[in-house]
Amino acid sequence: MHEDQPKPSGLAALAEAAAPKKRGLPPVHLWNPEHCGDIDIVLRRDGVWMHEGSPIGRPELVRLFSTILRKDPDGFHLVTPVEKLRITVEDAPFRAVAVERRGEDLVFATDVGDETVAGPDNPIRVDHSADGAPAPYVHVRRGLEARIERSVFYELVEMAERDGDRLCVRSGGEAFVLGRAT
Repeated sequence: MHEDQPKPSGLAALAEAAAPKKRGLPPVHLWNPEHCGDIDIVLRRDGVWMHEGSPIGRPELVRLFSTILRKDPDGFHLVTPVEKLRITVEDAPFRAVAVERRGEDLVFATDVGDETVAGPDNPIRVDHSADGAPAPYVHVRRGLEARIERSVFYELVEMAERDGDRLCVRSGGEAFVLGRAT
């Protein structure tokens, strides 16, 4: 808020006070607790978080877990200042469920409420599954990626430009190859 703008009062002040505050992510990269073991949490390929064979149904809890997730050389872990528990991630820990163009940037939204701008620090990459189908990903943070949902990938293809025999999208000053142009 600018200094020359009046502070909200009445209902506006109550609404502002009650609005959830956007909090930053915890500094899990700075925490180095001892490994405490494995926990029976599986992050399925379809983005469903499972605990002991049952889906975790509370979006708030999934969001909380997603903020303390870290990828280490020995796998994925939920990390706090005093605990480090390994979990199973079948593919990428997040799913990119939407994309929009903001100026020259492509901004992805994940299934856990993160936004990431594709660019040099958050590249888009396309692998291929055993049957040759594209398997696209975008880097979200600190080695964690989101699998780009099929419908979102189709949107990227619609935005793509032909560069020789390749289809590319641009974001953050970088060009990312989506595949071969036919």
